[in-house]
Amino acid sequence: MAFIHLDIRCLYAILICTTFDSILSSKAEIKVNPPQDFEIVDPGYLGYLYLQWQPPLFPDNCKECTVEYELKYRNIDSENWKTIITKNLHYKDGFDLNKVVEAKIRTLLQGECTNGLEVQSLWSEATYWISPQGNLETKIQDMNCIYDNWQHLFCSWKLGMDVNFDTNYNLYYWYEGLGYALQCADYIKDNGKNIGCKFPYLESADYKDFYICVNGSSKFQLIRPSYFIFQLQNIVKPLPPDYLSIIVKNSEDVNLKWNVPEGPIPEKCFIYEIKFTEDDTTSVATTFENEMYFTTTSNESQQVCFIVRSKMNIYCSDDGIWSEWSNIQCWRGGMWKEALYFFLIPFAFILFFVLLITCLLLYKQKVLLKMIFHTKQEVFSHQETLC
Repeated sequence: MAFIHLDIRCLYAILICTTFDSILSSKAEIKVNPPQDFEIVDPGYLGYLYLQWQPPLFPDNCKECTVEYELKYRNIDSENWKTIITKNLHYKDGFDLNKVVEAKIRTLLQGECTNGLEVQSLWSEATYWISPQGNLETKIQDMNCIYDNWQHLFCSWKLGMDVNFDTNYNLYYWYEGLGYALQCADYIKDNGKNIGCKFPYLESADYKDFYICVNGSSKFQLIRPSYFIFQLQNIVKPLPPDYLSIIVKNSEDVNLKWNVPEGPIPEKCFIYEIKFTEDDTTSVATTFENEMYFTTTSNESQQVCFIVRSKMNIYCSDDGIWSEWSNIQCWRGGMWKEALYFFLIPFAFILFFVLLITCLLLYKQKVLLKMIFHTKQEVFSHQETLC
């Protein structure tokens, strides 16, 4: 019986080894080539690039297999690769053209022809960069773009540090939906130099990558271009809230309220920062609502003031720009006394004046009556003498 058990174990071992060896040999026999003609193409959209390739050459026994492509890409200074698995022969994305772009791709083969295992090809690599021209110091400085109240886009910059007097800059922009890159039509100028751009109405430009290139020209030197990518909803600067009000109950419970800023920004997209001062103590808080409640630290508080500003919240953008602060609104604890004094003193003065006039009139009336009575008495005495 021991020999029989030993034979069965040996048989199982032989079958497992045979199967595993068969799988390994099948996988070893199947090789797949990387995609052909892999390249990065610049269509002139200021950083929106096409990555495209052609299928590899397949042996006849691979026709029943599923073919996919693993694509990795990044700007060369980035630590992380973006990875895409696709069956298509192209892919599009935005890149920072101030830096070198690198990408690599390989073929993934899986199916009956590989016994269900995934077979990977070698990598095919490609790079793309714009040959730098001009010194780095000739680039514009301090580029700043603001989407004012989600309606008007403004960008401004400073001239490069190492440029000749005749240097001027031009701005070009593109986003998905435009057929080609457009040049700014309304420049902001300083001493004849372009230092900014007022953009026209941008239709359907939100929640998309917005690409900008600012290049320059000079008769005496080459100017280094600058490239920028952002999304408009992330640079919105709203209007400050207005019509602030303070309601105080029981000298302790305070209700701060304000109007939602005017404009196209939905009410649900705001976050507010409130800076309120109770006597000499200042606190800061945030809220998603256009009102706030708090309790004063003392019912002896003489003054409560607050200001508020607004920004796009995380539900509508990844970032945003705070608005300017609103006008200040204050409440004073002794206002009823001041109001009482304000009305009581003039009222007392008016009352005193009325009483004084009344007394004078009464006095004059008394004097007049006395004179009339005296005159009548003299006339009566004269009549008696005549008789």
